[in-house]
Amino acid sequence: MDSSSSSLTSMALPSLKPYNLKNPTSTLIQSWSCSHKPNTLTLVSSNHSLTTKFQSFLLHCSTKPDTNTNNDTHNKNNNEPNSLSNKNHKESQQEEENEAFSSASSSLQSSSSTSSLCSRGLVFDLGFSNSWDSEDIGSPVVKRFQSDEEERWYMWYHGRPKGKPSNDLIGLAISSNGVHWERGGGPAKSSSDVGFVMNCGKDWWGFDTRGIRPSGLLIMSSYRVRGSNAVYWLYYTGYGSESVEFRDHSFEFSFDNPNGLNHENFGKGKILKSLPGLAISQDGRNWARIEGEHHSGALIDVGKEKDWDSLFISSPQVVYHGNGDLRMYYHSFDKEKGEFCIGIARSRDGIRWLKLGKIMGGGKVGSFDELGVMNACVTRNKSGGNYVMVYEGVGSNGRRCIGVAVSPDGLMEWVRVQDEAILMPSDEGCWDDKDVGSPCFVYMDNEENEWRLYYRGVGNGGRVGIGMAVSEGKDIRSFRRWTGFHV
Repeated sequence: MDSSSSSLTSMALPSLKPYNLKNPTSTLIQSWSCSHKPNTLTLVSSNHSLTTKFQSFLLHCSTKPDTNTNNDTHNKNNNEPNSLSNKNHKESQQEEENEAFSSASSSLQSSSSTSSLCSRGLVFDLGFSNSWDSEDIGSPVVKRFQSDEEERWYMWYHGRPKGKPSNDLIGLAISSNGVHWERGGGPAKSSSDVGFVMNCGKDWWGFDTRGIRPSGLLIMSSYRVRGSNAVYWLYYTGYGSESVEFRDHSFEFSFDNPNGLNHENFGKGKILKSLPGLAISQDGRNWARIEGEHHSGALIDVGKEKDWDSLFISSPQVVYHGNGDLRMYYHSFDKEKGEFCIGIARSRDGIRWLKLGKIMGGGKVGSFDELGVMNACVTRNKSGGNYVMVYEGVGSNGRRCIGVAVSPDGLMEWVRVQDEAILMPSDEGCWDDKDVGSPCFVYMDNEENEWRLYYRGVGNGGRVGIGMAVSEGKDIRSFRRWTGFHV
């Protein structure tokens, strides 16, 4: 999105033909928003080369997912990019650096997860002091690829380096088991590398100049190209320079902001305004933004003054329901009710969206999510066909826990499974004894039929990391932190 930089490339994206909805379930979607404004692609990877193959592929991209829709486990042969088989083509210097980071990181994480009970669940710690993710990490978006020979895990997450000024970036780590991760301390320089893969926008008018955080990922396919030529669609939260204020609400706790902004250096009750964005990639590393219809490049704008989402829009997570029917779940803060809420929007092509309204608000008085719900991760339950949502609940004291809700159709009828959280902060003194949130659900599809829950943990001492918990079989009402593989 940096028009002043010659290293970034823009191209026109042809209009994507929308599908007709077969059985609309709401009168709210009788008319769809449309615009004659062309969508544009802008390369935003740390590797600024754009191949001819990638250009021609994008021109034929459709919004039909490749094979299994909305599954967290994907068939490697159809979906995983060829980059994993090209590791021998790495630049030797970068390979040595990544091996050093991987070895030290794996040793640190293995020690952290087994040395004491207070490190239970921790699978991904902060990077080294001079790395791009040394100050903060979070927003895990995890995908599992599986074949007869092996499995491979990808995790996109946000990170921030130490020092000022610094911005949130998006990075990629890979794993063979979803526990021990290979990471990079700098930019990913090749199509099989790891490290940070996406920078903030550079245009002064853009919505994502101050921070970017991944929210959800779809694997789409081209209707002309099959096999391993799937393309990733990454929906993310972008933070601009504009701030918003919570009127008449004097909270005793601060809200998450990129750049480490808090009450002391940004003003009490203020946060950076956020809007949703979309970027696409063929290898998960070289990303091209799709500019939405909003003048800032975002996909959708906040609501009007009296709407529940008039302050900001955050954590857009998109689920493919069927041909021409994609659902975006996002959260905002309802200033009239004084609570965080989750809403839904609908689209035919994944680019132009129509808001349907709020679907979940705060829980009962005294509950773990009394002050609201945010950072939803929604998936379709293969065994039951219904929709499952894990979310971050905010208590009256600002404490964050993780809850779960279900819906028969993924639209308006969301019901909490139970009043209690499925994952709470650990006991005092542990690495995640303050908050747990930003959940990501992965269904394992194995003999145990268990679910994995990845999350961001925060300690009272300021420590942050990414943790993992597992369910007891199919039961999604409680999770236990990972303590090691059982032989």
